[in-house]
Amino acid sequence: MKIQLEICVDTPDGLAAAIKGGADRIELCSALSIGGLTPSPGLMRIAAKTAVPVYAMIRPREGDFVFSPGEIDQMRRDIDAAREAGLAGIVLGASQPRGKLDAEALFHLRHHAEGLGATLHRAFDLVPDFDDALETAISLGFERILTSGGARKALDALDALKLLVERAGDRISIMPGSGVRPENALQVLTETGAREIHASCRTGRQTVAPEAVALGFASDSLLDVTSEASVAELVDILRMFENSST
Repeated sequence: MKIQLEICVDTPDGLAAAIKGGADRIELCSALSIGGLTPSPGLMRIAAKTAVPVYAMIRPREGDFVFSPGEIDQMRRDIDAAREAGLAGIVLGASQPRGKLDAEALFHLRHHAEGLGATLHRAFDLVPDFDDALETAISLGFERILTSGGARKALDALDALKLLVERAGDRISIMPGSGVRPENALQVLTETGAREIHASCRTGRQTVAPEAVALGFASDSLLDVTSEASVAELVDILRMFENSST
C-alpha cells in the first residue's frame, strides 16, 4: 500500500517546493510558526491550480480551539472560500473548554463543508479520552486525524499512535505529525503502522533584512522555509519503505 505524504506549507514558494519534491497532498496554511492558521483566498487560488489535492487549514487565530459563535461563523466563511477556490478539502478542529471535541460545532462545520474532504487537526491531541474522540471523528465523517499522539512530537508517543491506528482500523486514517523528518520517518511508520504521514520539511533558511527585524516586521533574522530536497528525501524513504513491506 502506498504511503501518503502530506506536506504543510504557508507560502507560494513553499507550495512549489513541496510539489516539486513529490508531496502527495498539501495542507495549506498561513503562519506555520504558530501551528498554522487559515490561508488567504489568494494563496488558496494559487494552490488550487496544482496537480495534487490541497486541504486548507480552517483556524481563525492562534491559541486554543475553543471558538466563539463569531469565530465559528468566520470558519464557515473560510470554508466557503476554500470551496470557491476549488480546493479538495479542509483541515479543522474545535474543542470544549476542558479539551473534549466540540462535537456540535464540528457537526455544523462538517455539514457546511459538505462535498469537501476533511481532516481533523491536532485539537485531537488535547482531548482527555482518545477512544471517545476517535469515535466522534468517525461519526462526523472525517477522513483522517492528524495527531502527535498527545505529545509535543510524534516520536514521543509512538505507542499511543500505534494503538490509535489499531483501533481506527479501516474506519479512519491516523496520520502522525509533528517533528516528522526524513531521519525518523521510518521509525514512525514501522512502530505505528500508519499509512499516511505529515511533515513540514522546513529545513531551508531564508535571510530577513535586518531593517525589517529592527522595525518589528519580523521576529527573527532567519526564517524556516520548505525544502524541496528534504521533501524529495522523505519521498524516497517512503518509497523504500513501501518496497520493503511488499
